[in-house]
Amino acid sequence: MEFIILSLLLLSLALYSLYYVLIKPKPTTQNLPPGRKGWPFIGETLEYHALSKKGCIEKFMSQRMQKYSSKIFKTSYLGADMVFLCSAEGNKLLFSNEHKLFKPWLPRIIENSFKSSPNITLQDEFNSLRRVIGSFTEPNALRRYVGMMDANAKRHLRKYWDGNDVVNVHDLSRKFIFALCCELMYNIHDTRTADELENLAHCIMTEFFIIPVNIPGTKFGRAVRAGREFHQRFRNMIKQRRLEIEEKREPEHKDILSLLLLEKNKDGEDLTESEIALKMQAVLIGAYDNPSIAISTIIKFLAELPEIYEQVLREQMEIANSKGPDELLSFDDLKRMKYTWNVISEVLRMEPPNSGTFREALTEVTIDGYTIPKGFKLHWAVNATHKDPECFPNPEKFDPSRYQGNDIVPFSYVPFGAGPHVCPGKEFARLKLLVFFHNLVRKFRWEKIIPDEKMIRNPNLMPEKGLPVRLYPNN
Repeated sequence: MEFIILSLLLLSLALYSLYYVLIKPKPTTQNLPPGRKGWPFIGETLEYHALSKKGCIEKFMSQRMQKYSSKIFKTSYLGADMVFLCSAEGNKLLFSNEHKLFKPWLPRIIENSFKSSPNITLQDEFNSLRRVIGSFTEPNALRRYVGMMDANAKRHLRKYWDGNDVVNVHDLSRKFIFALCCELMYNIHDTRTADELENLAHCIMTEFFIIPVNIPGTKFGRAVRAGREFHQRFRNMIKQRRLEIEEKREPEHKDILSLLLLEKNKDGEDLTESEIALKMQAVLIGAYDNPSIAISTIIKFLAELPEIYEQVLREQMEIANSKGPDELLSFDDLKRMKYTWNVISEVLRMEPPNSGTFREALTEVTIDGYTIPKGFKLHWAVNATHKDPECFPNPEKFDPSRYQGNDIVPFSYVPFGAGPHVCPGKEFARLKLLVFFHNLVRKFRWEKIIPDEKMIRNPNLMPEKGLPVRLYPNN
């Protein structure tokens, strides 16, 4: 089915290309960034994703940066004229001018799938989610979550890692993070429910960001169907929670669902079940996808760098030895995990889970001497600055000491974004990663079953074969 759809698309593109050649668009006098658009409509989307699947996304970037400009180039991606920003200066301009010069952007068909109402803008949707996530991750709440995360990590390792010689890291990291998010964010403790929701979320995330053609039998069509079922599951939860509130059985702490039930729309009215369900979906996928990918990537690097693993283990043992036998981690314990966080930060630099998001120019903007017309789309390319030797000397070297001082070039290290619009879930993600590795490194050493296994993007970052590893218990 995918082959048939692709053939029809290529035939349509060939006919459109002929039309495009015969009836050329008027030349522009604007000083646009250098680059090329590729094929009509699909542009360079297929080439970008083909290189991503080979683990060569940096090749797509470097070829164009060398040919056109090291800071900015023009292309056509996801059906839109798009500028890729490849410098810290470009990132600063983008992150510092949200609402003024730029607004969030997604391809229309994907935007409509995630917006909670056709009457709300994507910017308003993001602002609403920021408010909810900000309340959920306020300092006192984060302190309360640490012990719950620690207990969850211990249960997960006992159930899925103990007694196994070999495990598939990518599968188990997804399972751990998703179950943890379900418990903390929506008070879902049933393992079967969490597993069913995780399968739907995985389908959505792996098959949405491809050619957005909603036809039965295509990957995108399957993602749309998964999204509908996901949506209905959440609507059922909303009904159940409202019943619990009426019966005075609401959870003790305010989870995401409780906070969403307090949200109002722009007219001051309560949100509908459908609006709440779509926001629940967006928050859960955002909180689950990148941290689970990060766990896989960190385990890969620790397997390849035993001297780094030893230093992480030493730090975690010092913390564990300062506590009672059954005492759970505290928020203050996480503050002592400085070296471990530096290691995680370096992994996120070298293999950022997210390759960057998108904005739309609200007005004509000048960047690095080039004109970006109103309506043009922009993509801040995380890999470009993370591997820039002017920002990170010897960028291919794994060096956790980069983060010991304040020498990082502003807006060059952006796995969570930067500036006033840094990811609101950054601290929540940091806690999840630190707690998990505190437990993992003290229980196991490991080695990769496939020594040369690569990280690819399909479309999200993932180990090509799921990262199977052989476990060696630490006695």
